[in-house]
Amino acid sequence: MALIAILPGDGIGPEVTTEARRVLERLGLDLSFEEAPVGGAAYHAAGHPLPPATLDLARRADAILFGAVGDPTCDSLDRHLRPEQAILGLRKALTLFANLRPAKMFAGMEDASALRPEVARAIDLVIVRELNGDVYFGEKGMRTTADGLRQGYDVMSYDEAEVRRIAVAGFEAARRRRGKLCSIDKANVLETSQLWRDVVIETAADYADVTLTHMYVDNAAMQLVRDPGQFDVIVTGNLFGDILSDQASMCVGSIGLLPSAALDVAGKGLYEPIHGSAPDIAGQGKANPCAAILSAAMMLRHSLGEPAAADRIEAAVAAALASGKRTADLGGTCSTREMGDAVLVAL
Repeated sequence: MALIAILPGDGIGPEVTTEARRVLERLGLDLSFEEAPVGGAAYHAAGHPLPPATLDLARRADAILFGAVGDPTCDSLDRHLRPEQAILGLRKALTLFANLRPAKMFAGMEDASALRPEVARAIDLVIVRELNGDVYFGEKGMRTTADGLRQGYDVMSYDEAEVRRIAVAGFEAARRRRGKLCSIDKANVLETSQLWRDVVIETAADYADVTLTHMYVDNAAMQLVRDPGQFDVIVTGNLFGDILSDQASMCVGSIGLLPSAALDVAGKGLYEPIHGSAPDIAGQGKANPCAAILSAAMMLRHSLGEPAAADRIEAAVAAALASGKRTADLGGTCSTREMGDAVLVAL
């Protein structure tokens, strides 16, 4: 029996993970579930956003279904106690280095995108984002210049082993899809990016069946809105990936539709919707649970060896949307529970 750790977190996290769990339970698979607090909820309950008991559960579990973290009442806390440190702590403790963020246009949803329907219709890509390096984990601090001015600094760095590891993840993802990998960097300006490009090119020697291209990040941002259909798999660093994956989500039409996975080298993963905690609508039944449900599908495919069940969930979400069911973020009137019910009916 596979153990799934459910970490609902803050804001709308509990609402959307509840719907994802309902879908998983309906499948009749040999799964068990154990829940623990994380983020602001954990700080209020245990004095830390990632308590030892929560981390222990995450280590024991075969996969982790994560809701969201973010609580305005914690904004004045020291940085190491803020809710967002929970997700960074989990990534570091579990060595979750590869973030997979698919973006695909569902049939009938083209009107939700800010792009022209004929452009939006072609979106079907995956962004593979490195999670353990870059400015997020580099040396950082505040200092005073010789002129007496306050100066903040954050060091961007990657070593070649870190780049090669994520490059392999990108090539493997492209091999499973349409065989095209675009590596995003800023090699015309950053030494870190020059090393990135060099190592990605070296890694390509082992993937003759994958076509590799390169693009500067500013151009990539433009191309995602001009012609997103040109992309199959994108591989990039932590900072650039953070920005581009959110941009891709809005090309699809709503961050409430997009799941994500954060994987270690063995395939264990943490799965979460990309939408955040949305405290302004928490507890109102307005949240879109589709991204959390689709994250559960990714969990079945990548960590639990159940690709057929993952296909069933994805088809059910597509069918529910095609039937006209929409939450408020998509211009509809369905509550969180009603959207979950629609997916269960389709399933």
